[in-house]
Amino acid sequence: MIQTPFRSLTNPTQVLLPPSSSSSSSSCPSSLRFSSTLFSFRGFSLSSVTPKHKSPLLSPLKSSMAESQKSNAVVEVFEKEELPVSLAKCVADVSNKFTTERGAFTVCLSGGSLISYLRKLLEPPYVDSLEWSKWHVFWVDERVVPKTHEDSNYKLAYDGLLSKVPIPPGNVYAINDALSAEGAAEDYETCLRQLVKNGVIASSSVTGFPKFDLMLLGMGPDGHVASLFPGHPLLKENKKWVTFIKDSPKPPPERITFTFPVINSSAYTALVVTGAGKSDAVHSALRGSQNSPKLPAAMVSPEGELKWFLDKGAASKL
Repeated sequence: MIQTPFRSLTNPTQVLLPPSSSSSSSSCPSSLRFSSTLFSFRGFSLSSVTPKHKSPLLSPLKSSMAESQKSNAVVEVFEKEELPVSLAKCVADVSNKFTTERGAFTVCLSGGSLISYLRKLLEPPYVDSLEWSKWHVFWVDERVVPKTHEDSNYKLAYDGLLSKVPIPPGNVYAINDALSAEGAAEDYETCLRQLVKNGVIASSSVTGFPKFDLMLLGMGPDGHVASLFPGHPLLKENKKWVTFIKDSPKPPPERITFTFPVINSSAYTALVVTGAGKSDAVHSALRGSQNSPKLPAAMVSPEGELKWFLDKGAASKL
């Protein structure tokens, strides 16, 4: 039986922390029974949990597109060396679920340190057991630079992951780096629309936007995700699937990025954040006042399931 990778919550205000590092745990259980110690703080609660056993497959949790981003979120905190182990298990579980159910797995990558945290996929049992030929790889955002450039998210993923596994080249959807930022965004959206039409990418019955199987996101110290930065007008874009930015506050300035309606239509979303330098943004995203402007990371509110993967540094101010 295939297990649902992210556990649905019965209490939509709970954010669940994993067992202590001395306990053994599975990384993405479908559903758990818990021994818990409850700690309450503003607006929702944290549970320190010990898994008892897995229960049968549960359907992905559904939510409205309203910005109640904590309603379907699970937060887990790991020792830094354990985070890649748990993340690989989650990715593998989602991959197995969708390759079995519909014969394809659509995954969206980000840049930064995320690729390094996927390194366990290159080791047994995953490297030999995953159906790599059924993977379809996309980018949540990309810098408008040549694919050979050090700033390229494609190059980062190719060097760290894609060159080491047998994903068909035709299933890797990089941007056209010969185009302008605006042209590359339009071209990428055209590609996505064709793949939705062909049935490679699912379509959300809730929003009408493409519904990727797994969205892998990182977060910057300022709370940005993809190339959606705090206070930028693109945070409000709700028509386009892919858009462009020419004034990124983080170099390089020209990028393309998925919009929030696409990000929030995904079936499963993993938000991977590490380092004490991001603890303020984590605190703001998960505990911020409803009256203060939301960081982009706090606007990640998928219709499916969301799991935050934090190390102790990133979680140090929760």
